[in-house]
Amino acid sequence: MAQASTNHAAGGRPPAVAVSGPDWRARNDRPIFEVELWPNQSLTPPGLKWFLGISAGFLVFPLLGLIGTLAFWGLLPFMALAFVGIWFAIRRNGRNLRISETLWIWRDEVRVERREPSGRVLRWQSAPRDVRVRVYADGKVEDYLTLSGAGREIELGAFLAPEERTRLSDEIEAALTRAVTG
Repeated sequence: MAQASTNHAAGGRPPAVAVSGPDWRARNDRPIFEVELWPNQSLTPPGLKWFLGISAGFLVFPLLGLIGTLAFWGLLPFMALAFVGIWFAIRRNGRNLRISETLWIWRDEVRVERREPSGRVLRWQSAPRDVRVRVYADGKVEDYLTLSGAGREIELGAFLAPEERTRLSDEIEAALTRAVTG
């Protein structure tokens, strides 16, 4: 399950809207809907240390009976390579999980900001009356969620579970209805 933090204008902190470029001016008014999405990161730093320690133990255990033999020295590099491979894969996965998406809906504007693992920030905005929410049952991922407006269609929450994307689409639809009808 991925993580989500929602703020529905009744309490909570004001949005931290990044300002860059002519299209992203600062806003002092609170949105009627805000949600921040990020992938689930279930392996904490202490958990990572435990996992790597246990993995090292399991890799070393078969070598214990071979200490002092030529077979020990023949297998040791492969065990070390396997451990380094595990460590590298977990670190790479951790870097790839540094992605987040934030959606803000005001009465006059909808904004999405996506922060990618590379540090690149992608932004999209449209008027609420022009935004269409669509869930594709057979898209790139199950229940693929997109928003369209301002001549573009963007994905939202591709890293969420299918039921989370469906629930999110319902929340966005309700917020858009509130924005348009006042």
